[in-house]
Amino acid sequence: MAEKILVVDDEKLIVKGIRFSLEQDGYEVDVAYDGEEALEAVRRSRYDMILLDIMLPKLTGYEVCQQIRETSDVPIIMLTAKGDDMDKILGLDYGADDYITKPFNILEVKARIKAIMRRSRNDRSQKETTDIIEKSDLKLDVSNRRAYVAGREINLTAKEFDVLELLVRNPNKVYSRSDLLTLIWGKDYPGDERTVDVHIRRLREKIEKSPSDPKYVHTKWGVGYYFEG
Repeated sequence: MAEKILVVDDEKLIVKGIRFSLEQDGYEVDVAYDGEEALEAVRRSRYDMILLDIMLPKLTGYEVCQQIRETSDVPIIMLTAKGDDMDKILGLDYGADDYITKPFNILEVKARIKAIMRRSRNDRSQKETTDIIEKSDLKLDVSNRRAYVAGREINLTAKEFDVLELLVRNPNKVYSRSDLLTLIWGKDYPGDERTVDVHIRRLREKIEKSPSDPKYVHTKWGVGYYFEG
């Protein structure tokens, strides 16, 4: 089956160009022109990738991304004008996987899509067969990508789950920020190591009783992060 992509942008000429180019590469493409239409499309269909403009009518791309992340870890690439807040664009608060600034070259867009989909496929094929991982009162349901602390489900973004799973599977192994950036986001990811710090901070806020005195995700000062459960 062809991989399915949702393109969300209120500039119809841009949407038309992206759609034509992606369909030439064999992708199945749906389109939406505002935030509410995008969410309705996601409720109706399963997508392998979403290209999501930030400045949309009705709901912003940030709001759409947040709502999608409540139920799905589908890869999301944000489309943005130059000069926007890079931290927001990178989805540190919203859960996006990548961003591309306008005006963009369609070849760059397709290269980013292929890289993220390739990593996603590799991640699925390389995952260990263990479906449930339990450490103290932390439980990861890997096949369903759900996390629990003391029996209570914790709502993690796709990248937060990926970081936590890697650390939990390798207890006491210290990963540098550079290591985590490469392993989780890929060596071609354009962001910097702040991405890792923000994800670790948000992960601690969700799973730790006292984020400033963590039980699970620890810092090895000057080196990196590790899991102790």
